[in-house]
Amino acid sequence: MTPEKVALVQASFKKVAPISDAAADIFYTRLFEQNPDVRPMFPEDMSDQKSKLMKTLGVAVANLHQVETVLPVVQQLGAKHVAYGVKDAHYDAVGAALLYTLEKGLGDDWTPELKDAWTETYVAVSGIMKDAAHKAVAEAAAQPAAEKKGFFARIFG
Repeated sequence: MTPEKVALVQASFKKVAPISDAAADIFYTRLFEQNPDVRPMFPEDMSDQKSKLMKTLGVAVANLHQVETVLPVVQQLGAKHVAYGVKDAHYDAVGAALLYTLEKGLGDDWTPELKDAWTETYVAVSGIMKDAAHKAVAEAAAQPAAEKKGFFARIFG
């Protein structure tokens, strides 16, 4: 990403942060309306999840100019999402909901240049997460069968 795009994303997120509760509501409402199949992946009470979303976005955006500092966290997040049943297509749904949320939250400040910058940001971050997820799945598949079995099965064979 260019420094100009990084600056655009960071400046726009400063406008979203004060409305983070409303932004999280818009995001999850849109995500679940457009993709009802993902709703079971989330807890019934979404309070903590909404807070985590906005905090994670905040950290990622704040560090866009020094991606190497958040890269390990983003990779861990991608690997962790495998256990929730997240597939590549889900990242597209989340990206669409994010862009929709930003458009609604930023109103007239949402420009084609800003949309392009956020799209590039999301594609980069989700690509890192998907790569980490694919690696985690491949590593799990490569484990010997004995390591996949429970404790007693490994002992008693």
